[in-house]
Amino acid sequence: MNLKNHYWYFQSALSTKFCDDLVKYGKEKKQDLALIGNFFKQKNIKSLTKKELKELKEKRNSNISWLNDRWIYDEILPYVSLANKNAGWNFEYNYSEDCQFTKYKNNQFYDWHCDSWEEPYNNPENLNFHGKIRKLSVTCSLSDPKDYEGGELEFDFRNMDPDKKPHRKICKEILPKGSIVVFPSFVWHRVRPVKKGTRYSLVIWNIGYPFK
Repeated sequence: MNLKNHYWYFQSALSTKFCDDLVKYGKEKKQDLALIGNFFKQKNIKSLTKKELKELKEKRNSNISWLNDRWIYDEILPYVSLANKNAGWNFEYNYSEDCQFTKYKNNQFYDWHCDSWEEPYNNPENLNFHGKIRKLSVTCSLSDPKDYEGGELEFDFRNMDPDKKPHRKICKEILPKGSIVVFPSFVWHRVRPVKKGTRYSLVIWNIGYPFK
């Protein structure tokens, strides 16, 4: 799918108080090492073998907790709707997954990936998910950029001609505390290693039935 806008942003949209309250709340929850791909779908962190844990950490190393409080969605989801319209995507979606509160400490990162799965969710007992795909991802910056170094959100716009080099861009717009970036879930991106300090962020995936 060719895109005119690969992401849409709102700088410093969330108040300092909201960000600080969210960080405090997220840190109070039990945090685990983040999973990816098949590990995310099939296993929990305690069941991983040493080999699997090594493989995981070569791809992603961060700590997460899950939040699903209405006050968080009420603050952030209006920006997702506005970005969907302003960017010209106009994707149809009707549900938001649990919020992922993420902590990146020194040397932690998340390598290149896209948020969408190969197939729609197969969960007949939960109609909020069954048959749907991730369409819009949103990342919120909860940290002051003075509190850490590295940890940049970087995009790779891979829907170009195959003979062209990857078109990579660091998303500097997300750096101010409280900034929001929304992008189609099939867009490739990564979080570069944190070199100093701690970076806190919140991610929400918004899902709907497959594109027609």
